[in-house]
Amino acid sequence: MAKTNAGRFFEDYAVGDVLTHAVPRTVSDGERALYHALYPARHALYSSDGFAQACGLAASPMDDMIAFHMVFGKTVPDVSLNAVANLGYAEGRWHAPVWPGDTLTSSSEVIGVKQNSNGKTGVIWVRTTGRNQRGETVLDYVRWVMVRKRDADAPAPETVVPELAASVSADSLVVPEGLDFSGYDFDLAGEPHRWDDYAIGEQIDHVDGVTVEEAEHMLATRLWQNTAKVHFDTSARPDGTRLIYGGHVISMARALSFNGLANAQMVVGLNAGAHANPCLAGDTVRAWSEVLDKAETSAPGVGAIRLRLVATKGGAPFGLRGEDGKYLPEVLLDLDYWALMPM
Repeated sequence: MAKTNAGRFFEDYAVGDVLTHAVPRTVSDGERALYHALYPARHALYSSDGFAQACGLAASPMDDMIAFHMVFGKTVPDVSLNAVANLGYAEGRWHAPVWPGDTLTSSSEVIGVKQNSNGKTGVIWVRTTGRNQRGETVLDYVRWVMVRKRDADAPAPETVVPELAASVSADSLVVPEGLDFSGYDFDLAGEPHRWDDYAIGEQIDHVDGVTVEEAEHMLATRLWQNTAKVHFDTSARPDGTRLIYGGHVISMARALSFNGLANAQMVVGLNAGAHANPCLAGDTVRAWSEVLDKAETSAPGVGAIRLRLVATKGGAPFGLRGEDGKYLPEVLLDLDYWALMPM
């Protein structure tokens, strides 16, 4: 009997399956330090206990994307080890901060399956939930993945495509208990711009760029225990390149967005996302944002802002789609998310 794991293929999934993902992970300030070394991350709430305490929290929590990557990484051996592409995200919410010392686990429920017309691949939809050591949900989201079939002649399953919300409603966003921006220190945060200073439809060029190196993206992907072959093994892709983990691009773009959105402190909702084109070592990642919506919250001084974050590898800022409606070839990421910002 084989002891190794070749991963699941499309015909191995059925709606209603619950996948319990292996290897709990206890997080520490080491993950924070390495995260800030890998990305130009400098939002004050995740950098300083004193700043976080002045905002009503017990200490500085882990960056929201650390929680996302750790929960996501655990799903890879069961969901996307044999994936052709990660296609999108929806209905994501951060329910509670992750603190140093927390232990994260994750599980996924299969909520949709659809074989592609070529008969060689299919799409699966999963709802993934990350929990801490007390069993509390810290994060959940839906993603859909194109996965290879093991046997092209295997019969197609009945198609089930889940109905997903176009966005996370503002009134369902979870504001961390105690968060209070009424005494927010804009000087220490790095920019003076409040929630009130941003207008729906406004676009922001984040100016800076970072060239991605081969060793750095593989180090990051190992940090999240993501085992997908395409990120490490040059024989896993026809062109002999290592595909950069899409989450690496997300974190890079989010960090670059500090320049212009330094006060968009906490990510609390993931409305939609697409990895529009592959990112490879040597590409220089740049980013721009568009304000899509704004909402008040019940927390003192805290507003919610909905942002489109676009990562590119060239081209002029604010370009997204061509006349044919398809993403421009230089667009790497199109991410729609909610963040919390002082009013």
